[in-house]
Amino acid sequence: MRHNSGVTVNSLEGCVRIRLDLAYDGTEFAGWARQPGLRTVQGFLEEGLERILRVSTPVTVAGRTDAGVHARGQVCHVDIPAILWERIPGRSPRVPAEALVTRLAGVLPTDIVVRNASRAPDGFDARFSALRRLYRYRISDDPAARNPLTRRFTLWNRRPLDVAAMNEAAAPLLGLHDFAAYCRPREGATTIRELQELSWERISHGEDAGIVTATVAADAFCHSLVRSLVGSAIAVGEGKKPPAWMADVLAGRDRSQAAAVAPAHGLTLERVTYPPDAEVGKRAQAIRARRSAKEIGD
Repeated sequence: MRHNSGVTVNSLEGCVRIRLDLAYDGTEFAGWARQPGLRTVQGFLEEGLERILRVSTPVTVAGRTDAGVHARGQVCHVDIPAILWERIPGRSPRVPAEALVTRLAGVLPTDIVVRNASRAPDGFDARFSALRRLYRYRISDDPAARNPLTRRFTLWNRRPLDVAAMNEAAAPLLGLHDFAAYCRPREGATTIRELQELSWERISHGEDAGIVTATVAADAFCHSLVRSLVGSAIAVGEGKKPPAWMADVLAGRDRSQAAAVAPAHGLTLERVTYPPDAEVGKRAQAIRARRSAKEIGD
């Protein structure tokens, strides 16, 4: 396939893999994934890259976020023909990575920021090389702590929450389980996940004093898992359900028994963790093999 750049792109041969670290306010987006006629993060990023490179360059993301979900530490990779990579600075003395960040800032909307671009180590895959994805969910349940300046990424909850009860409910869910009761099913994808962290705290100082925050981490998440866990934890925190109820729902594997998923705007992807550079290729190969055996889903 030939593009306006005069470069023919039909394989990864002659390409360099670039890691992009980015953040976005998900409020006005219909999620990460490109969808016809809708405003998406992937759509704007790929269009921005095409404007700069004059060639179509699809991106691969660490974790697709739903409509309204934010990201502070999202990661993706893109394969760029080496000849175009070297041309990015133009007449500028900047190196290509620095020039790409600057030029993307000029073409992307203000609710997406590419913070860094770098040559990825051999074998790196933004999705399959990841060891851990960490999310946080923010809730304000105290009128005195309610802040209109943070309303776009903090859920307002009318009833006070018992954080100790929420942590008691979370403890049995840690580890490897079938989270069918807390996931939206997707054809061909398993609901077995290893939940590495699920903890709640009430911030005691600073500008966020009084905010209730969930920290949720796993090597991968099935669809809606984080917001489903949060929604059920809120039911416990409000006293509507006992702490043991969340484990009972998990064991029953019946999605209809869980509480409604929490609203998207309180959720932020904070960080994606990768192994040392020398190990990213092996990690990606291992995860791809597990996917082919249907041991994990998307």
